[in-house]
Amino acid sequence: MAKIMVAMSGGVDSSLTAVLLKEQGHDVTGVTMHLWEGDDNGIMESQCCSVEMTAGARRVCAQYDIPYYVFNYQKDFRKHVIDYFLREYSSGATPNPCLACNRDLKFRVLLERAELLGFDGLATGHFVHITGGGEQPYDLRRGVDINKDQSYVLYMLGQRELARLHFPLGGFTKPEVRQMARERGLVTADKPESMDICFIPDNNYRRFLNEERPEIMRPGPIVNRRGDVLGNHKGLPQYTIGQRKGLGIAAGSPLFVIEIDTVRNLLIVGDADELECRDFVIDDVRSVYGQIEAGTYAVQIRAHGDAVPATITPRDNGTLHIRYDQPQRSVTPGQAAVLYRDDRVFGGGRISTERYS
Repeated sequence: MAKIMVAMSGGVDSSLTAVLLKEQGHDVTGVTMHLWEGDDNGIMESQCCSVEMTAGARRVCAQYDIPYYVFNYQKDFRKHVIDYFLREYSSGATPNPCLACNRDLKFRVLLERAELLGFDGLATGHFVHITGGGEQPYDLRRGVDINKDQSYVLYMLGQRELARLHFPLGGFTKPEVRQMARERGLVTADKPESMDICFIPDNNYRRFLNEERPEIMRPGPIVNRRGDVLGNHKGLPQYTIGQRKGLGIAAGSPLFVIEIDTVRNLLIVGDADELECRDFVIDDVRSVYGQIEAGTYAVQIRAHGDAVPATITPRDNGTLHIRYDQPQRSVTPGQAAVLYRDDRVFGGGRISTERYS
């Protein structure tokens, strides 16, 4: 029997995680990270720790006689998620706040607190597997439900973290999880999932950026690769690589955002072929096994995208050069590129704004 802290959002996944571990005989404590209460600047209460969500987690814990606590991490959330979100958009990148939250809060700050409080490990409701251990290294693998697999957002976990983590749902599909929750009478069994950015009402990130960082929302020219001015943009953070709609320009053929130039305040557009990218660089590299060796991997650049064969070459400055076997569309700076072989994660990093040449 292990003493395990369970990070609970109030949704069905984390609720069932706590209950399954309790049924297995572990000493379980539920914890919700209170991340944000909202303020007058348009940042809403985080949906991950709203009154409704914590009430659901509290009721599940009460039902199964599981101790339950709420930890205040508002300052950490502001620093590691909201400020990161603003910083990435300011640099012409498109951030993924869930990645930052996992990297800097759940699997660093909260895991460290679990250790300080004497817990043997931390569990979450992510759909992934951990295998190995003992004399073998730990492996991070995709969940069996390919539609719910969350290994893409956990690529930053190394051996130290994996040795202390539990992911009981990796072997189940989402429908199975809901059915098991119903069978146990959990109040969260049919709670819908939120797909929005947790701290921005209605996912209206453009309004949020305009209020938080109005200086980065300067209008400027929309140009093609030749430098021809085709129109005017409303502020570079309102656009992302691959975007076609909402450009406000007329052309004989469809045009897409192919580059965001924050130095010259230019939005650069082109046709579909100009979206294709074979070579790019990732920085802030993390590895499951301590380092990523040169070789061929399958590289995934979107949370629910396909992993596509590519050749990886480490560079002297700690970044990785990625060269796809076949060009891919919409390689977006700020998003993650995650390296796989079969269902096993090797690591990944942030797609850099640096153009490889």
